Amino acid sequence: MGLFTKDIKTMDDLFVHQLQDIYYAEKQLLKALPKMADKATEPLLKQGFMTHLQETEVHVQRLEQVFATHGAEVKAVTCPAIDGIIKEADETAGEVEDKKVLDAALINAAQAAEHYEIARYGSLIAWARQLGRNDCAAVLQKTLDEEKTTDKKLTSLAEGKVNMRAAS
Repeated sequence: MGLFTKDIKTMDDLFVHQLQDIYYAEKQLLKALPKMADKATEPLLKQGFMTHLQETEVHVQRLEQVFATHGAEVKAVTCPAIDGIIKEADETAGEVEDKKVLDAALINAAQAAEHYEIARYGSLIAWARQLGRNDCAAVLQKTLDEEKTTDKKLTSLAEGKVNMRAAS
């Protein structure tokens, strides 16, 4: 089912499709985060990736809870956006030799993923509320809050340490 296909006829169809999309994205990030942690040299960045890996495992569980609450099948649909973000991160990481610069590139890649997730979760929450599913919205809100916190931590780490080291 493509995003703009005739398979999506109602707001409920759109909601479920985007749940499937973000479910796929979270599952892909479960694979990508350990690789990013392995490449990171800044200890706080490495630790941050591993912490977010644990959070992402909870995000997947919450999505499964939302599927169940909403009465939809737990299913992932391919998300070309997250695939592209992860592919670009891998390619960029492969091109950076200076490890201090690599850490800055990894933060950038992680923030691209976070911003994607923030956009998706924000829409899902609005749609859940519109559909009268405040129960689903409340669960999704917990994840959105964590994604925003992770983004702020990445910004703080980049601006407080990593970018300065990369530029020197």
